[in-house]
Amino acid sequence: MSLPVITKDMSEADLDRMMQNAQNAAQFLKAICHEGRLMILCHLANGEKSVTELEQLLSSRQAAVSQQLSRLRAEGLVSPRREGKAIYYSLTDPRAIQILDLVYDLFCKNN
Repeated sequence: MSLPVITKDMSEADLDRMMQNAQNAAQFLKAICHEGRLMILCHLANGEKSVTELEQLLSSRQAAVSQQLSRLRAEGLVSPRREGKAIYYSLTDPRAIQILDLVYDLFCKNN
């Protein structure tokens, strides 16, 4: 991994691009930095799940699960699909899988 080196002679355009990238990264990380949202993403990494399935897997109330799904949907990380009365969610942003893999390696793999 190679991080960029900020130097005095960088162009304004390069600095602006770095700032925009930092803002995008911060927004993405804010969206997943809640343990409930992180757990939802972990469950969805294994495939589409209904809201009811997520409630059961998380041992959580429907209102809490729906609130977290709403935030993930607003950030474009998940998308809903309706089938009758049931709503199913799936991951839509491949970066979420990459982050989950890294988080798993750093925090879960050896525990």
